[in-house]
Amino acid sequence: MTSPSTTTVTVLGTGIMGFAMARNLARAGLSVRAWNRSRGKAEPLAADGVTVVDTPAEAVADADVVVTMLYDGPAALDVMRAAAPALRPGTVWAQSTTAGLDGTAVLSDFAREHGLVLVDAPVLGTRRPAEEGTLTVLAAGPEETRDTLAPVFDAIGSRTVWVGDDAAGGAATRLKLVINSWVLAVTHGTAEALALADGLGVDPAGFLDAVAGGPLDMGYLRAKAGLLRDGALTPPSFATTTAEKDARLIVAAGEAAGVRLDVAAAGAERFRRAIEQGHGDEDMAASYFASFTK
Repeated sequence: MTSPSTTTVTVLGTGIMGFAMARNLARAGLSVRAWNRSRGKAEPLAADGVTVVDTPAEAVADADVVVTMLYDGPAALDVMRAAAPALRPGTVWAQSTTAGLDGTAVLSDFAREHGLVLVDAPVLGTRRPAEEGTLTVLAAGPEETRDTLAPVFDAIGSRTVWVGDDAAGGAATRLKLVINSWVLAVTHGTAEALALADGLGVDPAGFLDAVAGGPLDMGYLRAKAGLLRDGALTPPSFATTTAEKDARLIVAAGEAAGVRLDVAAAGAERFRRAIEQGHGDEDMAASYFASFTK
């Protein structure tokens, strides 16, 4: 197994998730380089021993593992194209951007053209699990990459779920879309329930007390309800703009599979309305505001 001290990892994209992942990789003893389109967002990582660089090509030079954690598939492709002159054939590419099925296929083509070993590796979790290194990594890729990736995935997550070797077919991405469809549905359900409570003059605390401890209760309901009740939507755990993007990827995946996803489609529209009202950079619980007109 590859030891942390001999593994050089590049993180491309240091937003909410990538920043925390890069920090945890460095704290685990790996040699880490990081690049972000806005360098200022990556600079604080230097205090943790991360080497912050100016270009994707500089970041990936001689890396054992490249991790992409960018906004979407086109963004990941754009950055990898910029990195291409310095990519070594045989480099393991852990692609963690939620790119959807079409996006994953395009990235797989890029990997094949450049001789990269692609591992489809989206993660489950938001800001706090990323900061705590307790993400769940969903991974699909060649079995021979697992030893190389073990110290990487162990640093960023508390659990790795391997779902086979079909990285090109997006096996892990498919599972991620299914899980995200549930997460977004629960988010909207919470937002609408609290909006209805406010509209009907029902104390939200009464709603939460009524379901407490029963089969209708859940930690996620209380977490999102708490953000709304406390007005604590910033900094976001998962931003509304990103949630809308993911919702539309879910709907597109359903259409490609002949599955009609009415709830996911309506949810994407709720996020769009919330974004139009100025809540795009807030936590996705801001779906609540889509229930009201200005």
